[in-house]
Amino acid sequence: MTTLEDYLEKNADRIDKVINRYFGDVHGDLFRASAHLLLAGGKRLRPVVVILAADAVRKGSSDDLIPAALALELTHNFTLIHDDIMDGDVTRRGVPTVHTVWDEPTAILAGDVLYAKAFEFICLSEADNLAKVHATKMLARTCAEICEGQSMDMAFEKRDDVSEMEYLEMVSKKTGVLYGASAAIGGMLAGATPVQADALYQFGVNSGIAFQIQDDLIDLLASTEKSGKDRASDIREGKQTLIAILAREKGIDLAPYRRSLSAEEIDGLIARLQGAGIIDTVREKAVERATIAKEALSILPDSEEKRLLGEIADYFIARGY
Repeated sequence: MTTLEDYLEKNADRIDKVINRYFGDVHGDLFRASAHLLLAGGKRLRPVVVILAADAVRKGSSDDLIPAALALELTHNFTLIHDDIMDGDVTRRGVPTVHTVWDEPTAILAGDVLYAKAFEFICLSEADNLAKVHATKMLARTCAEICEGQSMDMAFEKRDDVSEMEYLEMVSKKTGVLYGASAAIGGMLAGATPVQADALYQFGVNSGIAFQIQDDLIDLLASTEKSGKDRASDIREGKQTLIAILAREKGIDLAPYRRSLSAEEIDGLIARLQGAGIIDTVREKAVERATIAKEALSILPDSEEKRLLGEIADYFIARGY
C-alpha cells in the first residue's frame, strides 16, 4: 500500500520534471522572474490533488492530464507572487521573493504571465473538449474568487470587528476555492458526473479552509527556517486570522504587536494565546473542516486514490511547526 508521503514525493518529482521542461531554461528577466518560485520547489499539493481526483474517478486518467495539474500550480504561484508584493514579504520557500530580486513592476508582470499560462496548459490536456471548456470556466471563476478573497483579507486589516463567519468566507475564496478547483478539474477532465465533480469541489474547498487555518498557525508557531516565510508576519501586519479574531474575543489586544518583533516577544505572545486556549480552539476548527472534506468523498467508489485524498485532508492539518 502506497503511503501518502511516498505518493506526494513521487508526484512532486513528476511535476518538477514538467516544470523544468517548460520553465527551467527561460530567457529574459520577465520569464526568469516567472519561473523563480516555481523552481524553488514545494510540495506541489494542488497538482497532486488534480492527479488523485482524476484517478479516483477513472484509474490511469491522470497520465493525460499532467498539463492541467501544472496549470493549478501556475495559478497558485501567480497568487504567491502578487501576495508577496501586497504583504511586503521578503522570503518565500526559503528564497527571496520575486519583487525583492527584481522589482515590483516585473513581479506583477511575472505573476500575470503565470496566470495566462495556466489557461494555456488546461487546454493542452488530453481530454474531452467540452470538459476542457468547463474546466477553463471553473479556473477563470476561481481566479476571480481568489482576487476577491485577497481583497477581503486586505480590507480586514483596517477593521477590528471581523467575525469568524467573515473570516471563513475570506479563506474559502482566498485558499479553499483553488483546492476545490484542483479536485473538481481533475475529476471533470477524467469524466466525472456533475454530482461527483461537485463532491470533489466540496472536498477541496473544505480541505483548503483547513489548510489555511493550519497555515495561520504555522505563520505564528513555525521558525522561518521551517516555514520558509517571515515568522509572525500575520500578527505584524494586523491580518484578521482566526487567531486574531479569537484573541479579540478573549480580550487579548494584538495591536501592540503590529511592528517588528523579536523572537522573545513572539514566544511571549504564543504563551499568552496558549494560556487562553486560543491555539487549541483554532486547531479544533481546522480538524472540523478536514472531517467535512473527507465526508464529501463518500460518493466516490473506494480506491487507493480516494484513500489518499482523505489522507491529504489530514495531512493539511498535521503540517508541523
